Amino acid sequence: MKTLKEKNQFIATILAFAVIPMSGLATDIYLPSMPSMAAELHKSEASIQLTLSIFLISYGITQFFAGSIVDSFGRYRVSMLSLALFVVSFIITATTKDIMVIYAMRVLQGILSGFAVVSKRAFFVDVYEGDKRKHYLSIMTIVWSVGPIIAPFIGGYLQKHFGWQSNFYVLAGYSLLLLLLEFIFSGETLKKRNPFHIDFLIKEYNSMFKTKDFFYGMLMCGLSYSIVMFFNLCGSFIIEHKMGYSEVVAGSVSLILGFAWMTGGFLGKALINKAFLPKIRYANFMQIILIILMFATSYFTSNIYSLVIFAFLIHVTAGFIFNNYFAYCIGRFPNSAGVAGGLTGGVAFIITSAISYGIVSVIKPEIQLQVAEGYFVLGILGLFILSMIKIRKAHI
Repeated sequence: MKTLKEKNQFIATILAFAVIPMSGLATDIYLPSMPSMAAELHKSEASIQLTLSIFLISYGITQFFAGSIVDSFGRYRVSMLSLALFVVSFIITATTKDIMVIYAMRVLQGILSGFAVVSKRAFFVDVYEGDKRKHYLSIMTIVWSVGPIIAPFIGGYLQKHFGWQSNFYVLAGYSLLLLLLEFIFSGETLKKRNPFHIDFLIKEYNSMFKTKDFFYGMLMCGLSYSIVMFFNLCGSFIIEHKMGYSEVVAGSVSLILGFAWMTGGFLGKALINKAFLPKIRYANFMQIILIILMFATSYFTSNIYSLVIFAFLIHVTAGFIFNNYFAYCIGRFPNSAGVAGGLTGGVAFIITSAISYGIVSVIKPEIQLQVAEGYFVLGILGLFILSMIKIRKAHI
């Protein structure tokens, strides 16, 4: 097995950072293209929205066991195989007209994203120690959030000039470039392989699910990210079809809302020393107040500016709650941080996919008022979970 050479460590680190945003790129780059995909493939909006939901479900499920697999088979081999299959799957997605084939490829891409991200997250733990490791892991979190921010902005221009297929050709080219550079400069970083024991994983997961504060924390992560994904599923259709704006504008709106999510994360870090539950409750309270204001405003004015302003502020609160609870859940089991992180991410993305797609399917948002209705459902669900945490004293 080819091992990482010390002289290539810096380049391999840059390549790891380049792989980390792949999940965000794969989910968000084609958001502005969803209306065009529906028109060209002669499918309903719900059929195209499902391509995003099934990606998130497979991505979430993969995180349950990906950590144990890369601990057993190595980071380099898993990463290389994932990148190679990315190239093939993205090309197939771009060239087919069969929605079922696209669904199959999206499931595969979700699985590959899970393995790629987990293997590169483990890379930093293998290669660096102490403060340097903390430094790179903190950068990794920021880099991961960059993908969903820039992807739809790029996708808007790709859609305008080249059509929806260009998004997947670009992803295939990006994956191929990373595959070649990984082959030249990277290598295996795992020093000791651990056997894959499914019984141990089940025992760990069972223990974690029974821990009340951790369980409710996972639910809050899923609900918070559902707010973002709910808008992702319906936003482009509203902006392009109902408001009459271009794909570039839809991509720019996603870019702005991506910054809202990041702003919430930075606020979470800035207020890290504040009492945990009170600040979460305050954020949820602000979220519901903003949603009620969005409701009221919708009866007097409803345009792209009012839609984006309210969505931005609501997404800031969602980002704040998610980042606080995600960090809490990972740190809840310091001796099993990898397993806890995989379980938290897996459950959160599955909840996100199911709830966001379910709300969009029921409400079928076409105007600002209906977007507010979807937000309201999620805000009230968050309030319910926080009330259960208080009633059951599910916090340490």
